[in-house]
Parts: sequence; C-alpha cells; structure tokens
Amino acid sequence: MTWLLDVVPPDYRLHGVLRRHPVALAVLARHHIAACVRGAREGYRSARTELSGKLPPGGMEAVLEVYRTEGSRLVETARAVDLVGRALCGEAFTPQLGGTQDERRAAQGERGPRSERGARSEGGARSEGNAKGEGNAKGEHGPKGERDVKNERGAKGRRGTSQGRPR
Repeated sequence: MTWLLDVVPPDYRLHGVLRRHPVALAVLARHHIAACVRGAREGYRSARTELSGKLPPGGMEAVLEVYRTEGSRLVETARAVDLVGRALCGEAFTPQLGGTQDERRAAQGERGPRSERGARSEGGARSEGNAKGEGNAKGEHGPKGERDVKNERGAKGRRGTSQGRPR
C-alpha cells in the first residue's frame, strides 16, 4: 500500500477508499504510471523541435538522456505496479527455473527490452518512426520488450522454404 501510494500523486492519499481497497489503488496507479510513460515518450519525441536553439551546446543531448533515464525508470515502475496489482487480485506466481526474461536475455548476450533504453523507445520515445513500440523484421522490441517474432518467423520462413529443398 505505501509503495503504491508513493507511485501516485500525493493527493491520492486523501481518498480513504484507496486505503481501504488496495486493488483500486493499484488500478489507479497503473493508469497514472501509464500516462507518465506516454508523457515521457511524447516529450522525448518532441524535445528537439520544442527546444531547438533554446539550449546551450550539449544541452539537448543532456535533456534526451534525462528522458531516457526517467523513461526507463517509469517503465520498470509500470511493470512493478502491474505485478503488484495482479498479486492483489489473487494471481499466483510460480518461480521460473530459468530466471527472469531479462536475466535470460543477458545470459544470451541479447539486448534487453526497448524499455531499458527509457523514453526513447518503448521504454520511452523510440527511434524515429517506431513511436508505438512495434517491432520489425530486425527484431526490435515492442511495448513490453517482446520481439516481433511474426516478422522474424516470416523472414526465416521465406528463406527456409526456398533454400535447402529440392525443386
């Protein structure tokens, strides 16, 4: 409860219903943090236009780094809020023998979810042209760090059907 109250604006503490019903607080926190993530992404995407010529040299990159860092923190908080909310609703979690997805990616030497890069991608404002976090055939990660397996499989499937089979 205390952690969820720390995630939302301080005025939410004034509402007794949120203290009496932690599930309601978790839902409000989920919506609030999702709006914060969207705001960080939008800020990252528009920073160059809005701040062009208004910052000293190096200032723009520093601002973009703030968006990346905060975007990453916000996405991780959103994941945590989601897990807490699911636990409050009674969902049971079983330990994974292989560790977390992030640990498996790190062990395989893969780049982590786009969200780790903060507001500039899913975790934030992505690379140009991929603002909604959709992956692509290059295996870019989407909104929740998933890779676009459909496109990857499609590319492999096309190669696989024309190569290695007798005609």
